[in-house]
Amino acid sequence: MTRTRTSQRILRSGVVAAAIGAGLAASANAQVSASTAAAANAPAASFIFRKLNNSSDPTFNQLLGINNHGRIVGYFGSGAHGHPNKGYQLVAPYHQANYKAENFPRSAQTEVTSLNDQGTTVGFFSMSNKVNPFANGFTGFYLKGGKYHRVAFPAASRSNPPVNELLGINNAGVAVGFYLDALGNAHSYRFSTATHKFARINVHGSANVTATAINAGGSIVGFFTNGAGQVNSFLRRASGKMTVFGKPGADLTQAFGINKAGEVVGAYTIGNSTFGFIWRAGHGFRTVNDPNGHGSTIINGINNSGELVGFYTDAKGNTDGMLAIP
Repeated sequence: MTRTRTSQRILRSGVVAAAIGAGLAASANAQVSASTAAAANAPAASFIFRKLNNSSDPTFNQLLGINNHGRIVGYFGSGAHGHPNKGYQLVAPYHQANYKAENFPRSAQTEVTSLNDQGTTVGFFSMSNKVNPFANGFTGFYLKGGKYHRVAFPAASRSNPPVNELLGINNAGVAVGFYLDALGNAHSYRFSTATHKFARINVHGSANVTATAINAGGSIVGFFTNGAGQVNSFLRRASGKMTVFGKPGADLTQAFGINKAGEVVGAYTIGNSTFGFIWRAGHGFRTVNDPNGHGSTIINGINNSGELVGFYTDAKGNTDGMLAIP
């Protein structure tokens, strides 16, 4: 779904952000050109892939986060009018009886984007599911100890309708997310669920920054648009040191998750094809493709065991949740 309010947007099709386009899980039927295939041939990572869809909507599922106990969060529903997002948690052995609904009280739509090992979850919700998806406002939230809490950065300039989203959280209860300003630019921040204090996250020279995940050591990843209009990823260590990286030959690179070891996951796009990746400083990229969604795989989360979650577009055009086990 990803409801674009700007010319850019995040690959994750349910998240509004200033980065690359809505529902950009590329069609699994798209032809991958020889040049695209060559550029995508970073060393491939080997996994056992498992499709995990909530039977409430087998046509649209996205898995967005996984913790070190193997608990997964995500949602079903594209977000189109009459097809609202509905959040959930999922536990092993990942059968239909293991899905548990998680939706902000009285909301029309909810996406659960991340969780920590204590079971605190974060995400965002909307009180509407309008025909015009750009008319839906979104507010961040965290769920801790059975209680929901709204989170919205106290910005002087806000989009209309307002957009605030939490996308990641670590075991210390520090979350990361972003809001959109009146011009549609994304501004990122850290938020402590213990102190309720905010801190901005900036990338030098960029007016469009989306923070997507934070690990146990306080390292933050995300993506940004540079002065030339290119979308690349960043790794900001707790010390403040910033590393910028992008897949060579890709049109854009977006980081969505990071584990304790500093392994970063996300997706890069070449033409009409999208490939999942694992990246680590000093080690480069490894490509991850679900065999049922080659050229349309997006990796959103990684735990300390290297288990991955994400989604892909299948041959029928459905968006399928994916678990990848090393």
